[in-house]
Amino acid sequence: MTVRLGPWSVRLAPRSLLVCAALLAVGCGVGVAAVATGEFTVSVPDILDALFGRGTPVAELIVNRLRAPRVVTGLLVGAAFGAGGAIFQSLTKNPLGSPDFIGFTAGASTGGIVAVVAGGSAMTIAGGALAGCVVTAVLVYALAFRRGVQGYRLVLVGIGANTLLLAVNNYLLTRANINDAATAGAWLTGSLSGRGWDHAIPVAVALAVLLPVCAAVARPMRMIEMGDDAAKAMGVRVEAVRAAAITAGVLLTGVATAAAGPVVFVALAAPQIARRLTRSPGVTMGASALMGAVLLTASDLVAQRLLAPTQLPVGVVTAAVGGTYLALLLRKDRH
Repeated sequence: MTVRLGPWSVRLAPRSLLVCAALLAVGCGVGVAAVATGEFTVSVPDILDALFGRGTPVAELIVNRLRAPRVVTGLLVGAAFGAGGAIFQSLTKNPLGSPDFIGFTAGASTGGIVAVVAGGSAMTIAGGALAGCVVTAVLVYALAFRRGVQGYRLVLVGIGANTLLLAVNNYLLTRANINDAATAGAWLTGSLSGRGWDHAIPVAVALAVLLPVCAAVARPMRMIEMGDDAAKAMGVRVEAVRAAAITAGVLLTGVATAAAGPVVFVALAAPQIARRLTRSPGVTMGASALMGAVLLTASDLVAQRLLAPTQLPVGVVTAAVGGTYLALLLRKDRH
């Protein structure tokens, strides 16, 4: 379906729009459930009153300072991981072409561990994670570049970098004192515990800047999936599009990791689940971002409630739930 807007035309897929609307509704519902439930239950009208400054002091404390920032951070971080994963899976034409496998998440982890060992604050750890992700991406891109960057070379170099960085991370943990090692270990699992508006705002800004870039490169990236020669024949500036997409994907992954730690599996699973829901021949940016937001927020809700009052790190749940669900989807595709 094509919609004309003056001199421009936009091609819309009805099923994708329906899936995106459903994911948006599910994400909002999970967010409301996460804010409303817990040790102290808050009704939906009380949540609205607290958000608009008309609630009781207790409701405003629970909603505005404890639960809502955590939920919003989870939604934004999940969207960033989902969009970043979609970019790299499209570029590499490989479902394993995820930041979790091609070294970028491991590089962010290295930067975060270095900041922890150096005695840095939470802001320093976040900055170290972002810097580690960017430096790793530059090195991987440079090593994979040979008259352009092909998807299989990016995956192979990234897997090698990922293995090396995991070894570096383990070495840093063995050399750290026990307190720093415990702090770094908790951060490496990935968690939304204690997240506030100061964590959510940078991710929101990054999404506001980078999602339009993702939307701009989405169509030429679909052409690149058919092969570089075919894309060039259709007038696509392949390397420029690829460089812009990698930059956006790296920054999305780095900012998300800085906010919540290296939460595993979201960037890998969200695009694949979204592709199956939309029945798209390739990964879709919007649906992947929304699927990532739903997956991470729902996992965090499970992490908080499953063994209450004990709370699990959200990374444990994303690995368990997401891995099982993706395995079932892949098994279904074989029949």
